[in-house]
Amino acid sequence: MRILFTAAEIAARVEALAAEIARMLPAEFVMVGLLKGAAVFVADLARALDGAGACPEIEFMRLASYGSAKESSGVVQLIGDVPANLAGRPVLLIDDIFDTGHSIAYAAAELRRCQVGKLWTCALLDKPQRRQIAFAIDFVGFSVADLFVVGYGIDYAEKYRHLPYIGVVE
Repeated sequence: MRILFTAAEIAARVEALAAEIARMLPAEFVMVGLLKGAAVFVADLARALDGAGACPEIEFMRLASYGSAKESSGVVQLIGDVPANLAGRPVLLIDDIFDTGHSIAYAAAELRRCQVGKLWTCALLDKPQRRQIAFAIDFVGFSVADLFVVGYGIDYAEKYRHLPYIGVVE
């Protein structure tokens, strides 16, 4: 495995991202992280947002499209329910990787069906070469090439989520 972003690089980018988000969003909003991949990012971003003066609530949605494969099936499924009590509230939807666009677009559509207030989107990693649908994202941690990455919450067949860095599987 080759390290792509160290723990220190990720921490610095999360702090900078939190400052940017805190300038753009109201002080109180709901973070909705997409499980399982975004869980670590959501936790670190929430703490950084607090340091930047924001007061986010944290919710999660669980989607599936990969299974144990290295490629998305393109079919996104909601596992469980959309968080309750979001109507009219500002929401920041957070994903680990913005690649094909299917997952975040699906989650955004589900949240809009619940009549959330203003909706912003954020992804730790952006893989623009993988885009299959047009979708604009508001905040991005890092832009990366079409590499298969793991660590910092991102897995391959449920392994490697625990790594404090983001690495490339070779």
